Amino acid sequence: MTRRILPLIIFFVLMGFLAQSLYQSDTELPSPLIGKSIPEFKLTNLINGEFVTRDETIGSVSLINVWATWCVGCEIEHEFLVELSQDEEINLPIIGLNWKDDDRLAKLWLKQLGDPYSLVLKDPEGKTAIDFGVYGAPETFLIDSNGIIHFKHIGPLDRKIFEQDILPLIGGLN
Repeated sequence: MTRRILPLIIFFVLMGFLAQSLYQSDTELPSPLIGKSIPEFKLTNLINGEFVTRDETIGSVSLINVWATWCVGCEIEHEFLVELSQDEEINLPIIGLNWKDDDRLAKLWLKQLGDPYSLVLKDPEGKTAIDFGVYGAPETFLIDSNGIIHFKHIGPLDRKIFEQDILPLIGGLN
């Protein structure tokens, strides 16, 4: 009888581990950069072609959003980002990091869908995204006025995630 029950017990234990892993959020992968400063960079502003350094992007609590026109998740989150950028009560600058994209398509995309970004930087080779530890687009980082990363979200950002995970942190950073 033990020979029949033991495989059954092992099966149910394995199923329990599988079920648990299905309900874990893959959008909350830990980042070694949490609590550390954003990396140094010198990138080109997508809109006006001027160079921008890391130091020019800090000074206020803001979001850094990694996006691309070829990214389906970026299109999903874009409407919320436009709404968020227009919310005067929250007043949170959003810096866009256009990742491995075509300049012309990126500008057209922003013109057609709206531009939620206070600044759009282009990262055509993806080197800066690598320094940020980006796994894929979209990814969003919450930084404080000193450029310290306090939160990282992987995947499309929506109102629920923003209000649950990011908004409470903003209150403590202001």
